[in-house]
Amino acid sequence: MSVSTPPRPVTVAAPPARPASRPMRRLPRFGPADREVLWLYVLTRIGIWITAGAVSRLFPADARSRRPASLLSPWQQWDWWHYLHIAQDGYFPDGAGPWTVGWDNREAFFPGFPLTLRAVHVIVPHWAAAAALISFVAGGIAVLALARIARRQLRDLEGGRRTAVFFLLSPCAVFLAAGYTESLFLALALPAWLAAQRGNWPAAAVLTCLACSVRVTGLFLAAALALHFVRTARDRAPWRSAPWLVLPALAPALHGWFLAARTGDWMAWQHAQERGWYRDFHSPWEAWSNTWDAAFHHTQPTGYALMSQVELSAMLAGVALLVVLVRRRRLPEALYTALTLWALGTSYWYTSIPRSTLLWWPLWIALAGWSLRRPRVRAAYLYVVAPFGVVVAVTFLTGRWAG
Repeated sequence: MSVSTPPRPVTVAAPPARPASRPMRRLPRFGPADREVLWLYVLTRIGIWITAGAVSRLFPADARSRRPASLLSPWQQWDWWHYLHIAQDGYFPDGAGPWTVGWDNREAFFPGFPLTLRAVHVIVPHWAAAAALISFVAGGIAVLALARIARRQLRDLEGGRRTAVFFLLSPCAVFLAAGYTESLFLALALPAWLAAQRGNWPAAAVLTCLACSVRVTGLFLAAALALHFVRTARDRAPWRSAPWLVLPALAPALHGWFLAARTGDWMAWQHAQERGWYRDFHSPWEAWSNTWDAAFHHTQPTGYALMSQVELSAMLAGVALLVVLVRRRRLPEALYTALTLWALGTSYWYTSIPRSTLLWWPLWIALAGWSLRRPRVRAAYLYVVAPFGVVVAVTFLTGRWAG
């Protein structure tokens, strides 16, 4: 009997492996750390609105009034009226302008916030409520981005939360809720910086361009992004994104062109600041001297003298931050801080430096990192520095100071 051999197994060649594709960039997930930061943000918003409600009743415009003012009335102060008038009537209503007696110099303000206000007003009819909504949403975006930048830099989840705490309880935090530009600017600038950290240069450039439409400070951010790009571009591939870095200049260029078409002056916004806010150029030591005189030589009422003292303190804090950034070789952030200090420190005297500390995101990250190494820093900040924020809030909400 013959025995048949079993058939040989047939091998089937496996299909060739597909070439590995480049990993897709995914948006970061919204995790527990983000929820914690947003919870802190909502709590501080409740606190600041309680403060505003108390101010409207304790310090009414008419001391004999028997009816409390609107909850929104304390927020309608100072620069808010310029943004409102631009949103309502544009920059040059009925042919008025710098050539008109009593002109309010509104062209000093960039169009990003007024345009956003006008758009939201379509949905929210009350102008002040529309501004409050913008600041609330933008502030939430800003604090989330700040916490993510801090977690990335400090490599610590608690570092992100502490950065948010220091930021939200900062002395000038009231301006994050006001109808001002700080929240909207940060809602664009901080995600732009985060995108740059991740190498997403098109997104960083677009966001920075939008930030430039809100504040001229966006140009300082653009300079920092350019330096960061040069320092991190290790091979030829990233340089394909280099043309994106020119985009942020588009917003101020368009604004200058718009003003030049109506005034003949490409720098009309700067000249309006010089006329209305003494922002003509002076040497840094002259600006310091003039502010020092106003603060300590009894040439101003005590309230204005205190404001000048706070301005000087904010400038010293900015210089200290700059030194720390340079020593740690965080040169892009140092460039951003240096340009900001130069712009604010070369006027006749210091104006709005305390409010600008909100825009110095390296400051809040540095404080958080310091507090992780020295726990007493956090306690000192919460018990000594943070209460000063209530003083600033009451001062602003009663129309005594613009920050």
